[in-house]
Amino acid sequence: MRTLGIEEELLVVDPGGRPVPLGPEALEVAARRGQGETVEEHDRDDGAEGAHLVPELKAQQVELGTRVCRTLDQVTGELRSWRDRADAAATAAGARVAALATSPVAVEPVRTPGERYDRIHDTFARIAAEQLTCGCHVHVSVDDDEEGVAVLNRIRVWLPVLTALTANSPFWMGTDTGYASYRSQSWSRWPSAGPNGVFADAADYHRLIDDVLATGTAVDTGMVYFDARLSANWPTVEVRVADVALRVEDAVTHAGLVRGLVETAARESRDGRPVPDVRPELVRLAAWRAGRSGLSGELVDPRTGRPAPAAEVVGGLLEHVRPALADAGDEQRVTEGVTELLRRGTGADLQRQVHEQTGDLAAVVRAAVAVTAGNPAPSPDR
Repeated sequence: MRTLGIEEELLVVDPGGRPVPLGPEALEVAARRGQGETVEEHDRDDGAEGAHLVPELKAQQVELGTRVCRTLDQVTGELRSWRDRADAAATAAGARVAALATSPVAVEPVRTPGERYDRIHDTFARIAAEQLTCGCHVHVSVDDDEEGVAVLNRIRVWLPVLTALTANSPFWMGTDTGYASYRSQSWSRWPSAGPNGVFADAADYHRLIDDVLATGTAVDTGMVYFDARLSANWPTVEVRVADVALRVEDAVTHAGLVRGLVETAARESRDGRPVPDVRPELVRLAAWRAGRSGLSGELVDPRTGRPAPAAEVVGGLLEHVRPALADAGDEQRVTEGVTELLRRGTGADLQRQVHEQTGDLAAVVRAAVAVTAGNPAPSPDR
């Protein structure tokens, strides 16, 4: 069974619901308790091997990483445990954490101190200054880089569907953007972000990485922000298209789908099945559509290249990976998770429901704090 590990970025917010630059203080608390690190992003493990709490680009964030997991039950336990640890550390610093992919309330992002983060801000100017987004990255083990590249070539067309399923960022700077995942739109401004073409083999992939770094635009390999990539440190494929999920159960569903996609792609490669012949420009269009609509409208069906109802496209993804899910013992759990997402909606839908009920974006954040901690969202009158 392929192992997997999860990284989640979380907002650090005050009791009133506004992001506050207390991430470094929270990490100092965690480090004293033996639960975190104070290293910069490029000095730590890739998230698939070592569990961690570490800084992110902005001081209003922290990042957690799970241990290596074999089952979705383990993923659930790890995410709940590390969310609890992050929240306890933030509470000790006078704040809380919220699994929100963007801040609903207007906020001035504050950079995290550090040489690497300074280089990023100096290089990318306003793009870096405005960036305050939280994603979820799933690492799944592969045998070697050749298998990893075969997987990347085959999963790329399905990644926009994962963006739709995890959409959790409808608000930006105090307004409703009209998008289900505005994080995905903001993130696409980085020059190294987005979908790729098809690679001939692992050597072709690594030549591209070398060429990207040779431009001097990406400051290091950590800034190779492809939608999915090979880990620089561990034998994993890392899928990076998801918003951080508001609910742990949705993050677990996402992780199960990613592992199913990786295993399905590896089997197709072993069987000699051809790589889907879809241009990266069309994958980018499908990704935009997913960020705009989430599960509430149409998505681009990767099997046809044409729009179709979201439920139909999601159903196609589920059928595509079903044999791999069954072999991993994940079929029932992931199917139920997908069904529940289609029934009640994503984190973006919950955020909008709270805002419609309260008219208060700070209330959206407070509801997210409760859900992140594993509690029901507060009723509007609380």
